[in-house]
Amino acid sequence: MSRILITGGSGQLGTALARLDWPAGVALDLPGRAELDLADPASIQAWLAANPPALILHSGAYTAVDKAESEPDLAMRINGDAPGLLAAHAAAAGIPIVHVSTDYVFDGSKPAPYDEEDPTAPLGVYGATKLAGEQAVLASGARAVVLRTAWVLSPDGNNFVKTMLRLGAERDSLGVVADQIGCPTSAHDIALAMQAIGRRLLSDQAAPTGIYHFVNGGAASWHDLAGFVFARAAAAGRKTPQLNAIATADYPTPARRPANSRLDTAKIARDYDIHPPHWHAAIGDILNILLERQTA
Repeated sequence: MSRILITGGSGQLGTALARLDWPAGVALDLPGRAELDLADPASIQAWLAANPPALILHSGAYTAVDKAESEPDLAMRINGDAPGLLAAHAAAAGIPIVHVSTDYVFDGSKPAPYDEEDPTAPLGVYGATKLAGEQAVLASGARAVVLRTAWVLSPDGNNFVKTMLRLGAERDSLGVVADQIGCPTSAHDIALAMQAIGRRLLSDQAAPTGIYHFVNGGAASWHDLAGFVFARAAAAGRKTPQLNAIATADYPTPARRPANSRLDTAKIARDYDIHPPHWHAAIGDILNILLERQTA
């Protein structure tokens, strides 16, 4: 029996990973915070000692981007230190690890999609702590893939699509930022990529390692994404608001966001034969589920 540790089991990615079909002979461990607290090194080490995995899929993270500005130490323990501890265990045990990172390691000044070789320059605490986690994982000596993704969305947890559906039903007009461009990405599709990478790392000692980007195809602004959500909602007979484009400067937040966080996925297509579907299809599937839930 191969045991796979999935951290962040209650989050969007952890939930999506747990829902996938896994082969016979695989058992998933999805410990809650009470069992494995990513902010507590002793908790991490005790859990790993008692439950040695064959593979670590590290999807857990401190993701409150704005709150991180006032909780930098906690964000660093979870996003920077914990991945290093998990990867150090992986290196010592001779097992692979897939670690999820973020577009926020970039400053957004590049006019084109970012590739894996582009220099990092995070704008805030969240991005800086995620970059520290990447560096710790890569320095550990483990057989590791760092999987950067962006704009994660799913039918579960808290995310932009669910917020838009709620606000659209409550308000007559809504302003949404139109000058930040990125790649809306389905947690389900990220989970499929993590599964494929993890299974190959388990079966092939020569499987490629290092940094990879995974996002759904295409690009959008938050305003574009909101428009897509409301078009689908309107087609399903839901109330939708007048949608207005606003600038980042009109919606100040404690943490700065990259204006361009598009990620290039050519490397993961080449090395792992993973070809992400367009975000229209991926986010459309999420909306189908959410709109059906509202009807039920």
